[in-house]
Amino acid sequence: MKQPVLTFFNNKGGVGKTSLIYHLAWMYAALRKRVVIVDLDPQANLTAIFLDEDRIEEIWDKQKTGSTIFQCVRPLTGVGDIAEPVLRNVATDLYLLPGDVSLSGYEDALSAEWPNSMGDNNLYRPMRILSSFWQVMQMAAAKVQADIILVDIGPNLGAINRSVLVATDYVVIPLGADLFSLQGLKNLGPTLRSWQSLWKKRLDNWETCPEKSSYPDFHLPQGKMQTIGYLCQQHSVRFDRPVKAYDKWVNRIPNVYRDAVLNQASNTTVKQKDDPYCLATIKHYRSLIPMAQEHRKPIFNLTSADGAIGSHANAVQDARKDFKNLASIIAGKIGLQL
Repeated sequence: MKQPVLTFFNNKGGVGKTSLIYHLAWMYAALRKRVVIVDLDPQANLTAIFLDEDRIEEIWDKQKTGSTIFQCVRPLTGVGDIAEPVLRNVATDLYLLPGDVSLSGYEDALSAEWPNSMGDNNLYRPMRILSSFWQVMQMAAAKVQADIILVDIGPNLGAINRSVLVATDYVVIPLGADLFSLQGLKNLGPTLRSWQSLWKKRLDNWETCPEKSSYPDFHLPQGKMQTIGYLCQQHSVRFDRPVKAYDKWVNRIPNVYRDAVLNQASNTTVKQKDDPYCLATIKHYRSLIPMAQEHRKPIFNLTSADGAIGSHANAVQDARKDFKNLASIIAGKIGLQL
């Protein structure tokens, strides 16, 4: 049984994506779902939240086979094959496959094999490389009997992210209340549909090639890339501009989401806060963020010993309710029983 892959993606950065994945991973683990987190952003920001710098430096310096996502796929750049992932047990039911700044060097291999995968023969190697992220994810999930795989990727539309999205079953789009997030949304929808169509052609090509019979145990991702909704950052004063300056962007999101992502002609008057495709509005937790980072724990696990007292203690409880509700909504969308 292949485990569902859920990727959080917007080709516009700075929308709180990495922090969101971090907190949802902890929440699913608290709800007794076994989670594998895969950091596929070459900047490795998610890894930096989970592990301290000394530990990360040790992992990167040793370059042990399978110790990071890059070390799992690196053998494919030579004559080797995918290496078994070495997972970090962060907490009960919570496992991390660390990211690696060296991953950006894998982009060339993925770019080169994309056209090769539409050839008439010698297709196994290209398809193995293009599906390598999915292969590693499923190996990791099988290793710990995970219920779900959460993936973080960088804000771009390059070859690495294309292969990640090919490996993805479900996509959540985090958004900010600004022009740049809206433009990112416009770019993202057509790109996902294009990648989905192009991958289907490669799957069909593989199904009819003579080599397939020689690899009966070689499975490939279906490239579903089903977008289940978007998340919007709570807007407030920014750069001394009033909240009103953001309302025009927030209220345009429902129509743009339907047009660009769902490919539906739309002229809805629904507000973002009432939009069924809006999974949640992510609050600004302000001073709780640095407090949580200092103690290397999610906001909703902060205690009075960490400094979460008074109004902070109330905010911690609110955060727990918010993320539990979001985890439940997403689980319902992807068929994950809590």
